[in-house]
Amino acid sequence: MAFLPGQLLQTISDLPTCNRLLVAYSGGMDSHVLLHGLIGIRNQLSAEIHAVHVNHGLQSHAQQWTEQCSKFCKQNAIPITVLEIDASSEKGESPEAVARARRYQAISELMQEGDILLTAHHSDDQAETVLLQLLRGSGPSGLAAMPMINGFGPGFHARPLIAYSRADLTEYANQHQLKWVEDFSNSDISFDRNFLRQNIIPLLKERWPSLDRTISRSASHCAEAQQLINDAARIDLENVDIDADNSISIDALSALPPPRARAVIRTWVKDAGLQLPDTTRLDRVLLEMLTAREDRNPVVEWPGVELRRYRDRLFVMSALKPLDRDVELEWDGVSELTLPSGLGTISVEKSEHGIPADRWERGEITVSFRTGGERCKPIGREGSKSLKNLFQEQGIPPWQRDRIPLINIDGRLAAVGDIWVCNESSSNHSKDAVRVRWNK
Repeated sequence: MAFLPGQLLQTISDLPTCNRLLVAYSGGMDSHVLLHGLIGIRNQLSAEIHAVHVNHGLQSHAQQWTEQCSKFCKQNAIPITVLEIDASSEKGESPEAVARARRYQAISELMQEGDILLTAHHSDDQAETVLLQLLRGSGPSGLAAMPMINGFGPGFHARPLIAYSRADLTEYANQHQLKWVEDFSNSDISFDRNFLRQNIIPLLKERWPSLDRTISRSASHCAEAQQLINDAARIDLENVDIDADNSISIDALSALPPPRARAVIRTWVKDAGLQLPDTTRLDRVLLEMLTAREDRNPVVEWPGVELRRYRDRLFVMSALKPLDRDVELEWDGVSELTLPSGLGTISVEKSEHGIPADRWERGEITVSFRTGGERCKPIGREGSKSLKNLFQEQGIPPWQRDRIPLINIDGRLAAVGDIWVCNESSSNHSKDAVRVRWNK
């Protein structure tokens, strides 16, 4: 079907009300058509149009493309933000996936509450995505491909051209004599998507001309099926005894049939804002972690994520950063102190019971981490105990124990994070005491 500004206006009008429409503007034909179409109807829109161009720095013409995009926006009085990102990938990483993830991350950080990001994905992109996911062995979630709109950052991500084909957009571009950026890497068939686009999909369309529409219909069916799975998984997740630390019960999870247990784990990990595990990792969780002895602390890892077991609970978290346990930080005891390895910050506050303020002010304060043999007598307890025993009594997972900051005054342990004040450092004078606050 032909791409018409009136239809675009209707599509935009159906989106949630917002102050800004951010257009992901690469300068290529698709995004150029989208921005040009929006400019034609902007007097009928209540939201401001704002272009966002991401310079990945991967192409020799990247700066030229940035200048061309900026020039077009200036000519049409469209505000534009240019984001410079490092999209280089490590060995074993997909360059496409890394560039996409960093691009969207940069844009999400730019967005304000309620903003809507518009991208120029069309039905051919949808078909390519479904086929790629199929070839990767994805389930209904992957095969559902790209929705018309979904939550993104502090707002939404919408694809107003998803019902149109690449041919529809090409016809519009030629009709309006548009000039756009040509990314020659799109012809590089070493990239999976380009290989499908150049070699496979044209062949399929010779046999099935309506390929993009029928694949989009299948994607919609998969999206409906996935929604049913999500709804059932949400009910199961509420019944697996989620704790305040976002851990879940192994016994409750083990009582579920494997397909439902997998769905619960996916939902749990997604809710934590972390990358979902593949099938191999999910199977490892069910086979290795749920059946491990209670005294074992196995871990299953995938890029950026660690899933760990302690006692009868499962914990999911961002991958722990390396920590030099021999590090010792000097602290003035007044300003906020940033801890290494992403462990947050510590600060000091007045407290009813804690470390005597005069000792705190006179002493030399340092922050270190457990190396072994440390002891503490917490306020209100008889006798000192090793930190190892205290951590076990408190049920603190092993991977957290070496990452808890130890606050020392004149070389003696005074506090263990914000968990305990050691008794010899304590004070019963509320107006003259301080405690450490740990912002994790």
